[in-house]
Amino acid sequence: MSLRVPSPLLALALGAMLGLTGCQAFLDSRYRDSLPPEHGIQPVTGLASSVSVRRNTLGMPLIETTSLHDAIFALGWVHATDRLSQMVSMRLMAEGRLAEMVGPGVLEIDRFMRAVDLRRSAEVLYRNASPRTKEIFEVYARGVNAYLFRHRDALPMDLAEAGYRPEYWTPEDSVLIFALLNFGLAVNLQEEIASLAMAQKVGADKLGWLLPIYPDEALPFDEAAKLDGLKLDGRMPGLAALHDTAGQVASLGLLGVAASNNWAFAGSRTRSGKPLLANDTHLPLSMPSYWNYVHLRAPRFQAAGVSIAGVPAVVAGFNGKLGWGMTMVMGDNQDLFLERVRREGNRLMYLADGKWLPARERQETFFVKGERPIRETLYETRNGPLLNTVLGERKYPLQPLQVGSGYGLALRTAQFETDQSLDAFFRLSQAQSVDEAFEATRDIRAVGLNILFADANGIGWQVTGRYPNRKEGLGLVPSPGWDARYDWDGFADPMLHPYDQDPAQGWLGTANHRTVPRGYGMQLSSSWFYPERYERLGELAARGGHDTRSVIAMQYDQTTPFAAKLKTMFEGPGMAQPLAAAIAALPTAERARAQRALDRLMAFDGHLAATSADAALYGMFLQQSAREIFLDELGPVDSPAWRGLVQTADNSYSAQADHLLGRDDSPFWDDLRTPAKEDKPAILARTLAASMSELEARLGADPAGWQWGKLHHYRWTSGTTQLAPYMSAGQRAGIQALGGYLDRGPYAAGGDHSTLNVSAYHWGMDFDTWLIPAMRLIVDFGREEPMLALNSSGQSGNPASPHYADGIDAWLKGQYMSFPFKPENLDAVYGTRRLLLTPTKP
Repeated sequence: MSLRVPSPLLALALGAMLGLTGCQAFLDSRYRDSLPPEHGIQPVTGLASSVSVRRNTLGMPLIETTSLHDAIFALGWVHATDRLSQMVSMRLMAEGRLAEMVGPGVLEIDRFMRAVDLRRSAEVLYRNASPRTKEIFEVYARGVNAYLFRHRDALPMDLAEAGYRPEYWTPEDSVLIFALLNFGLAVNLQEEIASLAMAQKVGADKLGWLLPIYPDEALPFDEAAKLDGLKLDGRMPGLAALHDTAGQVASLGLLGVAASNNWAFAGSRTRSGKPLLANDTHLPLSMPSYWNYVHLRAPRFQAAGVSIAGVPAVVAGFNGKLGWGMTMVMGDNQDLFLERVRREGNRLMYLADGKWLPARERQETFFVKGERPIRETLYETRNGPLLNTVLGERKYPLQPLQVGSGYGLALRTAQFETDQSLDAFFRLSQAQSVDEAFEATRDIRAVGLNILFADANGIGWQVTGRYPNRKEGLGLVPSPGWDARYDWDGFADPMLHPYDQDPAQGWLGTANHRTVPRGYGMQLSSSWFYPERYERLGELAARGGHDTRSVIAMQYDQTTPFAAKLKTMFEGPGMAQPLAAAIAALPTAERARAQRALDRLMAFDGHLAATSADAALYGMFLQQSAREIFLDELGPVDSPAWRGLVQTADNSYSAQADHLLGRDDSPFWDDLRTPAKEDKPAILARTLAASMSELEARLGADPAGWQWGKLHHYRWTSGTTQLAPYMSAGQRAGIQALGGYLDRGPYAAGGDHSTLNVSAYHWGMDFDTWLIPAMRLIVDFGREEPMLALNSSGQSGNPASPHYADGIDAWLKGQYMSFPFKPENLDAVYGTRRLLLTPTKP
């Protein structure tokens, strides 16, 4: 996320000028001073020796120096050069201080983040880091601050127009951003909040049909029964606001992202006979991407790959000997607990094992742009902070919420446990073999990842993280906090974390699917992503003979196995005849449409190309099916219950998919809006007809003019655009006027949530792409220079930079960049023009 808040009058004036001139030259010239030079000499205080910074044609930097100290210092300088606004906004987000820059519209987000208290998590992580790792973070911060000092009067457009002067960077700030990104992997948090919203609408007895459980597992009715008898409606102050705010945080890309594919082939599966690794990490579509590429060269350290501005690390990449990449485990390492709360005098009390105990209190002060500061009390139980006690309806935004009797909702996470994850990540980037990579990754406990690695001889997979042992329950629905049966009993032994090395099948891969069998010896998770991406990966991996070209084709593959499963359902022995009868029972016009839709879907090959007419029909069928099945119980579309269903489908295997492929006896097939009792064939017949009608209304009556990409788009939107809904009407108008300068798109998109080339939309809401492969990485040990990669946006977050959006075209067309490690190949990629940072005395 990048935070840009131009003053509304200036934005309107500049937007009007752009509209008249049809160019961006005026804005570029206005903010040219905010672009530091890419070549020349810059004296910098804090360096021990000179540092060379060269860039490839997409602005990705090569940092060369004679010591690790200076390489890390220069990385801080380069990150601030390219992504200062992103770094500042992520820090404010993690601290719960966005309102200082944006105003009262984001106060609920700040309140939520203060309650989560990532500062405490960051303090624990930093306190347990080794002296060497702390020194790396300190040196990095000095590099950021050297840039901030030199360019304090030439800030990027968003910071300059907001009138916000960033504070100097601290080592703890980098750890805070690391903690923020770890928190963003907590998919189940959003699902548990959504489960309460859905339970309030349909009751605990029907909730089990809506929870994200794999089709070969029993529906979790016992889990949903934890809510039996609890009268939650109206007795949980702030619940609606909590649901809204969690959705807002998720929309900014910082909560609940089912992220990424990675795979590694052993030499037996490649043309060269050498291992090959691939990774594409999925993040919300944004301008700029959360990732940026760096290449570091020092005598005792070399690495190239993706980094996160604000953190001194190469997160995934290649170091000359080892390639590594990661995906999200989908591990469930947090739980929500319902708490019975009541007021006794000045104290908030909560029930625990039959006793009323005082909640711990924490005072927080919120500074708000254009308003007076406010001081509020946050509460914690033995299970964690009460999220809903800081959120909710107020007469005016700065009024503290009054908490009386009712329920609270406490968040318990594994983030506050001690470990040495920061050291382990750095050791991973230095590992020279698969065996050394295993040694490093086993100590990563702060974040749950599927880490794959490969060297010239072999491949490996290791699950990292920390996972609670629940005495009872699955963690899919909030548990009664007053009942000790649902407590945590420590954490799973790290020796139980799944891993594999050089398997007989010759390949390893993960795609956020269920990576362990039912009944595995630890409760890694109960909510996994759809299996189709992994199934398609397995289908393509089994062909063998892979090389860089075939792997690029895999990363851009847009074929979904779900279409074949849908056809199997349609033609099944218990469905074919009843469906035919249900179609025949439709009115004449709808009957013809339904039959045409069915015929086309049965002929569809599952290739979701942007230009495909049948892909458009398939996508419309999925969208309409969600509404036909569930909208009568969970609607309207702006209700918390409906949004809860859609959010769950964004992140995990969903009720939408589950009902289409099975669950014939579900009560949700009956349409409550009609006196008749519908069954699955009747609803499917209706859906087929409605899909054809809606497609004709949107794209015309002639199927020759239909294209999936006319419904389904990519739009790269800046942080300003993303935050506009929380600003004043004048600011929103100003930002809209600058849309052509800040944002890019639309571009026609293919694929969906189930294709390797992910382009996920909100199933049941709209077709706008929200999740993409934000970066792509290949390490092919059969090549002279193994590493190839590309990003999804530009290297720079500054709209005035020529590298703000130049990566989009390369990403769309698959034009990968080489990252050479041999000295004789560097000039061909990075050229000879360089920025030379030279040491100077303070």
